[in-house]
Amino acid sequence: MYRLKILNTYFITHDVKRFILEKPQGFVYRPGQSAHISINLPGLDNEIRPFTFTSLNDWPYLEFIIKIYDDRKGITHELGKLHRGTELILHDIFGTIEYKGPGIFLAGGTGITPFIAIFRALFFSGNLRNIGLIYSNKSEDDIILRDELFRMLGPAYINVFTRQGVIGFRERRIDRSFLIETIGNFDTRFYVCGPKSFTEDITKDLISLGVKPQSLII
Repeated sequence: MYRLKILNTYFITHDVKRFILEKPQGFVYRPGQSAHISINLPGLDNEIRPFTFTSLNDWPYLEFIIKIYDDRKGITHELGKLHRGTELILHDIFGTIEYKGPGIFLAGGTGITPFIAIFRALFFSGNLRNIGLIYSNKSEDDIILRDELFRMLGPAYINVFTRQGVIGFRERRIDRSFLIETIGNFDTRFYVCGPKSFTEDITKDLISLGVKPQSLII
């Protein structure tokens, strides 16, 4: 267990907040891994939730990018009110999505967070080849780190908007038809992360299109 001071925190979209934390000496984790975290304040220190590292292991600080749900008045609502100097408690590290080689990444909303660290690690090591990202959000305003994703992935990065609300814009979802139109060849790895229904539906569609279960990282 580590008590880590918030060095900086600010919103990067209307409801997504970046947290920069102290990094303990000798602390090690892998891209795609997550941590169980609580707030070091009375009544909140035992309210533990999982969040994904978006920083890299060789950075001098820890970074988490967290969606704030103010309407639920839960832990992320409390995180949204925190400022520099407050402590978070990091309880343990656990594996979520492990990079197993080139493939297509399918993300819904904050499901992009484990992919961010993986893309950064591959980008800085010069190994970001044969990688594609299809990223679904309600609208353009909900995209997390859009400019950085474009900088790293270029034309291999596709946005899909489900509620853009712009005249002439065709709302789309990542469904079976979209996968057929956009990908075509399903003989590769697929990484899927997002809300439960998003992950379940896309996994079912990919398997129906011939993707081997061992080629799915969920």
